Amino acid sequence: MRTAIWLYLFMFVAFFDLHAQYPILSPFALSLGAAPSFIGLIMGVYSLTHLPGNLIAGYGVDKYGSKFFIVCSLIVAGIILLFQSNVKDPWHLLYIRSISGFVLAFLSPACLSLLARIARDRIHQSKLMAGNGLVHTLASVVSPAAGAVLVAKIGFTTSFSVLGWILIITGILAIFGVKEKEMLSHKADKLSSKAHIDPHGHHASQDIKEGDDSDGVAIPWLFFLIPMALSCSQGILFFELPLMKSARESILTSGVFFTLVSLGALLSISFWFLNKISPFLRTISGSIGLAAVFFGLAIQWPIPLTVSLFLIGMAKGVIYPALAALLASITSSSRYGRVFSLLSISYSVGAFIGPMMAGQLRDHISSYFIAFFILMLALSLLPLRTFKSPMLTS
Repeated sequence: MRTAIWLYLFMFVAFFDLHAQYPILSPFALSLGAAPSFIGLIMGVYSLTHLPGNLIAGYGVDKYGSKFFIVCSLIVAGIILLFQSNVKDPWHLLYIRSISGFVLAFLSPACLSLLARIARDRIHQSKLMAGNGLVHTLASVVSPAAGAVLVAKIGFTTSFSVLGWILIITGILAIFGVKEKEMLSHKADKLSSKAHIDPHGHHASQDIKEGDDSDGVAIPWLFFLIPMALSCSQGILFFELPLMKSARESILTSGVFFTLVSLGALLSISFWFLNKISPFLRTISGSIGLAAVFFGLAIQWPIPLTVSLFLIGMAKGVIYPALAALLASITSSSRYGRVFSLLSISYSVGAFIGPMMAGQLRDHISSYFIAFFILMLALSLLPLRTFKSPMLTS
């Protein structure tokens, strides 16, 4: 449990730094003279450079473990933020963001893989993934407003420097806090002892067997369109909110908008009884609900923007933990790194496409309608055989 707490801390800090930049990155780029279309490129390239990092992380984590990638990702990302604080040109900001995207691509697969490995059984694994979603949401609740307040009080340069040093210090703590080899060795001894006591394998369906080389349930490639579409829709939202008239008048308003999304997610994650429902069903129902809200925003429905943002957050709070729990439950422990890297790649591709499309098409079509269309397209392309697979079991 101590390792899980450390992992939650590292992910909290990483997500805090990431979300703190959402309401301030667009105004910062505008202050450097960047056009809206170029801002979309700056936001999108971060996710594009995630791809090679995710690919390397998938096999690297399975082969060498998670600790090395966690430590290096945090420390190097902090150093890059220190350089970002002195950027004076939009192109330089683009270069810095592209490097930052590559470096931080290793963190999420490494942490999720280690979380999945330390679980005692499938139920415990699902709870750990829900805890990851809770930590992610808590960070995103406080960080947008915190980032906006930082900039209002101390300016862009000092704010990026503060965020950078937070990452560096957390990376140093990870060196001493994550005892991966000792923890996994202790777990293997416990599993071996249990197998000796219960040679007939009772309750084996709930156990997580270390070193199991089976591939588990075959995951259709089209399934990964769901996290891709989800990330794409969020990228569009994060691009649009800071550029709204009310948000551009006050950077604090932009921070409040992002916080409302996170509060909605926090409410959903607090409903622990949802963990008893199939993660596959949670993923599909949450995606449909999210698409419906984006369609409402596109047609300018009478529901206030603040309520719509809260509903978007609630849908996110259902989908993100469900996706991670679903993949962990149907994958053998020897392939966690690769599967979670595929999940991160899907998020990265979507987060790149979303802001890019919004930046280029926002003058011709509602960005929110694009988000709705992509979500519904991903759901419609989901193979029907998926519904008959063990994904439906909780």
